[in-house]
Amino acid sequence: MNSPQDKTRAETRTVHPPVVEVEGSRPVGVPIYQGHLFAFDDADVMAEAFGGPDGAFFYSRLGNPTVRVLEEAVADLEGGAAGLAAASGMGAINAALLALLGSGDHVIAQGCLYGATIGMLDDLAARWGVEVTYVSGSDPEQVRGALRPNTRVLYLETIANPTTQVVDLPALIAVAKDAGVLSVVDNTFASPILCRPISHGADVVVHSATKYLGGHSDVLGGVAVFATEELHRKVWHYAAELGASADPFVSWLTVRGMQTLALRMRRHCDNALDLAGRLAGHPAVASVRYPGLPDHPDHEVAVRLMPDGQGGVLAFDLAGGREAGRIFAGAVRLAALTPSFGGVKTYVLHPASTSHRQLGDEQLRTAGIGPGTIRVAVGIEHPDDLWADLEQALAKVG
Repeated sequence: MNSPQDKTRAETRTVHPPVVEVEGSRPVGVPIYQGHLFAFDDADVMAEAFGGPDGAFFYSRLGNPTVRVLEEAVADLEGGAAGLAAASGMGAINAALLALLGSGDHVIAQGCLYGATIGMLDDLAARWGVEVTYVSGSDPEQVRGALRPNTRVLYLETIANPTTQVVDLPALIAVAKDAGVLSVVDNTFASPILCRPISHGADVVVHSATKYLGGHSDVLGGVAVFATEELHRKVWHYAAELGASADPFVSWLTVRGMQTLALRMRRHCDNALDLAGRLAGHPAVASVRYPGLPDHPDHEVAVRLMPDGQGGVLAFDLAGGREAGRIFAGAVRLAALTPSFGGVKTYVLHPASTSHRQLGDEQLRTAGIGPGTIRVAVGIEHPDDLWADLEQALAKVG
């Protein structure tokens, strides 16, 4: 077929290769729209595209077809109205909170949060005068008592990092909702396979897609999901200017990983429960924290909110304290000593010297972290092989 380029010179034609449009069939997999720019035949349509997230794609910082697949897939799993993908989990958290908060506002936050989240809230307090009140996360009346006229956000984690505290989301969110306060829940540790906070009243759910959603330790990304289109639109406008946008290729990898999410989560949970039980009987271990164990303080809440499994992460405290933690972390062989979780491989971490290193002693105590606390992000390997590795490392401790 003839085109306007037929009469152009070679120098021009090399710059303008043909764009193939698929007709009569459709791709089975998600295509990667790696190009960042989209052209229009109609100036009015292009003008409308600038108005919000529902317009035509025109610049990938504001929207991309591959990224949109990730946003819609996670929103669907979470039962939300719309999703917003970001370059990292912290990008998603920052986009949501910066869009929802202003100078002088007040946040109620669970005390045992991911260290970077606490650091970000501390920065908001220093820069903007955002007031932050930390609560235990276990008592709705404590949340009620912390409410102020300027309270705007209640921030929670479904399963806290690394203490494995499980928050009674319906009870705490109900207090916030009665006061007209928005609830933001980090659901990374549970994934939408185990828990869907929006069904319990949450307004915003955030994920580090780097973890279980991607699942293979080869992506860096985040997603925020919103209970309403109105809330999504509000945050989208801010996020577009913030610029923490998701990359199309990373989004494609995450969507590919999500196809096995349900299968992986079952194995993560089964392996974690198995290891938790074995660790509880070892003489070098002072205590084990896993919500699937009957003696966990939040076991009843965990089973009620996550009946299909209580997560793939456990923590345990070594009787030998900080030195024992150092020795153990250096002794694992099959498990990797690395500061992440959610991949198919098992990872071990000593939080006091890594993920929560920015916290002082008092903040560590508030977060429930001891000097000998070890976090194990359990992978999908055979449980006997995992136990053999942990057991040989424990033998070196004591």
